[in-house]
Amino acid sequence: MTLSHSISIIGSGPAGLTAAIYAARANLNPTIFMGTLPFGQLSTTTHVENFPGFPKGIMGPELMENMLAQAKEFGTNVVYDTIRDIKPLDKAQFELVGGTDTAPKNYQSNGVIIATGASPRRINCPGEIELTGYGVSTCATCDGAFFKEKIICVVGGGDSAMEEANFLTRFGSKVYLIHRRDEFRASKIMLERVINNPKIEVLRSKTVTEVLGSRKDGVKSLKLQCTKSGDTSDLNTDALFVAIGHIPNTDFFRKLVDLDDDGYAVTTSGTQTKTPGLFVCGDVKDRIYRQAITAAGSGCMAALEMERYLESV
Repeated sequence: MTLSHSISIIGSGPAGLTAAIYAARANLNPTIFMGTLPFGQLSTTTHVENFPGFPKGIMGPELMENMLAQAKEFGTNVVYDTIRDIKPLDKAQFELVGGTDTAPKNYQSNGVIIATGASPRRINCPGEIELTGYGVSTCATCDGAFFKEKIICVVGGGDSAMEEANFLTRFGSKVYLIHRRDEFRASKIMLERVINNPKIEVLRSKTVTEVLGSRKDGVKSLKLQCTKSGDTSDLNTDALFVAIGHIPNTDFFRKLVDLDDDGYAVTTSGTQTKTPGLFVCGDVKDRIYRQAITAAGSGCMAALEMERYLESV
């Protein structure tokens, strides 16, 4: 059985839900597919202080529930399914495949907005997932201000890690930069800024093997292991920022769009991809900002551009 929708939005983070709100208000009859992680990364974020309109902040899941309620209020159809494939049909027509391999579900749409986001790379050590949002973070801009005059650790060896370590010295009393190798992938100028910053101490040839703490008390310490000798040590800290990159969630539609060297979707203009009627927004195309507010803004752009596109075909 094939179900038909006017337009489909794949992904339910700030970009997807904002696109749904704008599309519904434009009478595009949108259906949003919630995906494997409804609400995206904000589903695991505790306190959000930098989203406009909430002077005292708001919990991440609550913010997303509000967005979903607003999208529903204007008539968005919500489907709890994960889209696994997109097939262009005729002009401005697509078939979406959800469900499972043994029980597939097919949907037809007059246009598609993809807002599947990007997944942060993980260390994959005990305590990391359990304490995400309770002292473990993948976004210094989002969470750095929670750790004023605290000890902060950053893991990574690229430009992003250097940038985050320097940024976090605005808040922390001490910042440790932990890298598993002696050499860094970061550019020379970024590395020099870290080395010359008196608040940063660089720990080379170290890996984090465990994050210790609790959701009640937050992160308390890290277990480290030397990659050369195998020796272990403990490091007291109040926060761990993992800055080893992101993986854009583009696998199921990579044949329909151009990707850059790191797998982020590339648009021809605005949010339009090389496939007519297929738009992308949010972190799946944004390798620079990766903020809830910028994702929401690009979701608005995608819906407006979708409206203009459908009027022209």
